[in-house]
Amino acid sequence: MIHICFCFSDKRGRYSKFVGTAMLSVFENTPAPVTVHILHDSTLTQDNREKFSTFVESHNQTVNFYNVEDFCADKLATIKELFPKVDKGRYTFGVFYRFFIPMILPADIAKVVYLDGDIIATADLNDLWQIDLGDKIFGVVTEADNKVSSAQFFLLCRNGLVKGEDYFNNGVILMNLNALRASEESLTNAIRFIAENPQYDQFPYQDILNYSFSAHTVKLPLKFNTLVKNWRKNNPLDNKAVYHYAGGKSLGLNMRDQFDRLWMSYFIRTPWFDVDTIGRLYTELIKTRTPLQNKLALISAAVSGKSRAFFVDPTKIDDMKKNFSVRENEFMLIPGEDESSIQTLLDTMKTLKDKYVFFIMTEKFLKKKFPLDALTKAGFVEGVDFIKGWEFLPEDPKAFNSYPIIKEI
Repeated sequence: MIHICFCFSDKRGRYSKFVGTAMLSVFENTPAPVTVHILHDSTLTQDNREKFSTFVESHNQTVNFYNVEDFCADKLATIKELFPKVDKGRYTFGVFYRFFIPMILPADIAKVVYLDGDIIATADLNDLWQIDLGDKIFGVVTEADNKVSSAQFFLLCRNGLVKGEDYFNNGVILMNLNALRASEESLTNAIRFIAENPQYDQFPYQDILNYSFSAHTVKLPLKFNTLVKNWRKNNPLDNKAVYHYAGGKSLGLNMRDQFDRLWMSYFIRTPWFDVDTIGRLYTELIKTRTPLQNKLALISAAVSGKSRAFFVDPTKIDDMKKNFSVRENEFMLIPGEDESSIQTLLDTMKTLKDKYVFFIMTEKFLKKKFPLDALTKAGFVEGVDFIKGWEFLPEDPKAFNSYPIIKEI
C-alpha cells in the first residue's frame, strides 16, 4: 500500500479540482493500491468532500480526511499568530498543513508521499515509494536540479543558512514519518526562526522545511519533481515523471502546449469538470474580451486625424508592418536600438505633437521595462499622444497567462 498526502485550504472551493486532477493522474499511472490522506480545514465543502469520496471509491482506492482544526487546533493557532499576513496574500494557511502530517497520520504509517495539488504524475509512484530513506528525513528534488539558482534566488542560501545545492522544492516529498516525529522540536524552532525573521517571507513554508532538514535528505531524480515552467522551454513531455505546475504562468489554456494539454486531459475526466465549470470558463473568457474592446476604442480615438509613428526594435520592423497593416511611406519609424533612442523618441514627439500618435512596440527595452514615465513626465498622455502598441500584437501562447481563468473554473 502506497500512502500519499495532500494538504490544503480551499476558501473559494476552487482548489479541490487541482487535487482531484492530481489524484487521477496518480491512480491511472500507479498500479499499486493507494491510500490518499487529505489534511484540510472547514473550507472543504461537503460537495467537494463527497466528490473526493465517490471519485476515489470509483477507482478502487481509499481516502481519509483529517480536519487540522480538530487535530491540531493549538499548533494551528500558533502558526496563525506567528504568520498573520499569510492568509491576506497569495497563500493560505493551508501551506503549513504539511507540517502536521507526522502528528495527524496514524502512528503505524511510517512513510508517506506528500504532493502539492498542482502536479500531474505520469510516473509510477511505486518507484518513488520504494526508495530507502534510511535515517534521512526527506526524499526531495533540489531546486538546483530544476535549474534554479538557489544561491541567487533564496535568501536562506544567500545568507549561508542552507547550502545552495541542498535547498529543495517542497512540492513533492517522500517523508520518513518516524524520523519526523522524533524531530518535532527542530521543526518548531525553525517555524519560530522564520517567523522572527520576516525577510524570509517569500516562501516561508518551504524555508522552514529547508532550514530544518535540508542536510537530512536523500536527493531524488529530477523526474520526481519536474518544474514545468523550466522544463517546457527546451524539453519534450516524458511519460514517466511528476510534473509540478508551480508558478502562475506554468499552467494555462493553450491546448497547443503539451503541458497545458496534459493537465487538461486529466481534469476533464474528474467530477470537477461539469456544466457549472463550463459556464464559469465561458464567463471568464468573455471577461477577457472587454479590455480588448476598450483598447480598440482607445486606439481608434487616438489615431483620428493623425498619422502613425512606431518605436520598434529594428529586427521586428517587418512583423510590425504586417500586424498593423502599414505600407511604405505611410508611417514614421523610430528604431529602438539603445538608450539614446529614448531621447530621439522624446524629441520627435515634441516636434510632431498633435500630428502623430506614437506606438510603443516593446514592453521591454534593453532587457528592462520600457520607461513610460519618461513620456508622461514630458507631458505626453497615453491614449492621446502614445499607445502601448505591444498590447495589440498577437498573443504568444507561451507568454499569455490564462492561469487566473483556470483558478476560477
